[in-house]
Amino acid sequence: MLIAIGCCAAVTVATLFFNIRLFYICAFVTVACAVLLVWQVQLAKRQISRFLVTMGQTLTTVQQDALTGFPIPVFVCSGEGEIVWCNRLGQKEILGEENCYGKSIYTILTGVDITRTCPEGGYDTEYKGRFYAAYVARAVSEEEELYMVYFFENTELKRYAREYFETRPSVMLILVDNYEELQQNMKDNERARVMGQIEYAVSKFVNDSGGLLLKTERDRFTAVMEERSLRGVISARFTLLEQVRAIETETKMVPTLSVGVGRDAATLEESERFARQALDMALGRGGDQAAVRSASGYEFFGGVSSGMEKRTKVKTRIVATALAELISGSDNVLVMGHRAADLDCFGASVGIMKAARLMGKDAYVVIRRSTNLVTLEYERLLQNGFEGMFLEPEDALPRITRKTLLVICDTHVKHILESEAVFDACKNVVVVDHHRKMVGHIDNAVIFYHEPYASSASEMVTELVQYFGDKLRLGRPEAEALLAGIMLDTKNFIIKTGVRTFEAAAYLRKIGADTVEVRRMFALSMESYQRRAKLVANAEVYRGCAIAVSPDRDAPDIQVTAAQAADELLGIIGVQASFLVFEMNGGVSISARSMGQLNVQIIMEKLGGGGHLTMAGAQLSGMPLDEAYRRLVAAIDQYFEENSRN
Repeated sequence: MLIAIGCCAAVTVATLFFNIRLFYICAFVTVACAVLLVWQVQLAKRQISRFLVTMGQTLTTVQQDALTGFPIPVFVCSGEGEIVWCNRLGQKEILGEENCYGKSIYTILTGVDITRTCPEGGYDTEYKGRFYAAYVARAVSEEEELYMVYFFENTELKRYAREYFETRPSVMLILVDNYEELQQNMKDNERARVMGQIEYAVSKFVNDSGGLLLKTERDRFTAVMEERSLRGVISARFTLLEQVRAIETETKMVPTLSVGVGRDAATLEESERFARQALDMALGRGGDQAAVRSASGYEFFGGVSSGMEKRTKVKTRIVATALAELISGSDNVLVMGHRAADLDCFGASVGIMKAARLMGKDAYVVIRRSTNLVTLEYERLLQNGFEGMFLEPEDALPRITRKTLLVICDTHVKHILESEAVFDACKNVVVVDHHRKMVGHIDNAVIFYHEPYASSASEMVTELVQYFGDKLRLGRPEAEALLAGIMLDTKNFIIKTGVRTFEAAAYLRKIGADTVEVRRMFALSMESYQRRAKLVANAEVYRGCAIAVSPDRDAPDIQVTAAQAADELLGIIGVQASFLVFEMNGGVSISARSMGQLNVQIIMEKLGGGGHLTMAGAQLSGMPLDEAYRRLVAAIDQYFEENSRN
């Protein structure tokens, strides 16, 4: 203001040399402005004085003198967040000598409403590069409602806490999936070269990530990595998998890795346990992928290739011996699969049930007659002497004793079993399944026989019964049921068919299975055939995926028709996978198939389903058909986006 008055006076003096009348006018204006400014300054001082007196009277209730010299920053704010007073530390340490009056507390304490009840831990905030814990207390005066805001600086604590979480170690277990297969039929120098390249790729990957690596066995590695480094590895989606897959061998066999990571564990011991569980999950899903296990669950990366078939049958013989002993020591045997049983589930169940009966035990297949997808085969077996061997779940419950053995076929997830009540009532459980392992699998089984490389559960059961004893020989009806299961899951020996698949089929043919009779199990009615043809004709191709939507709600045999239509769509040029979307039982179901280039299991898992690399499905409840279609398209987009990074 003084500068402004001085400038006006200088201009007034200057006008004296030009015009005397102009000088008098300017002098009058300058004097008037000066008087007005002085008056306004005095008025402002009186207002500030009254304000400070009022605040002093208000703050008397909160001990103003104590707050002024309080060892932490304190601010007094109105209900609108305007700062009306602060102590010396608040002015100096937080505001940096800025004027506090008229400033809003929300410029310091962002995203907070001071009029609400303050939580016990206060509010975390950052201002000018420093961290604080802020606490708010309400102070009511006679004139207005005020709020006291206390700031406790914890910059160093936050820095150390951040460093603690950034440097938390995580254990990573790395396994060469097909080590034994790589060693077979390989020259010594080729074997050394391939393993050397694998070890170099693993070592470089861990070292570049700032981790510590130790080779524990000929095909296993253990690494320890800090959280900050692991986060980068996860964001890059484990590029090590692709690097090892790119190693060339003379036998054209592709080496693959399985990786298990224990993250966010309280101790190194717990992290190692998490890593082992994650590695088991990765192997159970077919290998060639990484699984990260944390306290909140699992994350999966990779898994774009099919599992490597194991040539050795040592594990099968061991499991068969153990299962035969369990059957011999049981009172009776119940065999159960998943809901809406298909030919693979039904064939495997019938094979185990018949084998147990040949061992002299009462054995039954637990299956709902009204909801299964094997009506033709079910009726055919009833006509061939299987009357009384199939039980509804409600009829099976009274037969359960302490020594009842429950064998679960073609699934390893509790919530899709034919009857959870039967499962809960049985103490001794055996699981035989080939689907890739899912989160929430049955974990209390006496025997968990799980081979994701197998074509079908029927193939696994066929191998098992061969080791039950030379005198145990299945009959023609159950042999044909097993062969039908294999043909269903391999699409007539086209998809996921290995050497052991043909060996199992040859054994079934040897004991009397008739391929013509098996083929008749896949027959459709004329209405179902026309419905399938309509679905195929109306399919659309999106990013190499054929998608068909059935307009018929709860159509008869829609599950079988949709599955067969999905198989038929794979014969179209340029189609890598097919998806059939249809309404059933008040929800939307999706049947997915692929030829192996695209992993439909990963896509279905994004929708809450699961299955296998070439065959999967999902059920979406409480959702219209168009919304399910949009979610499917979004899951396909996400799959391609994730795999484009690998």
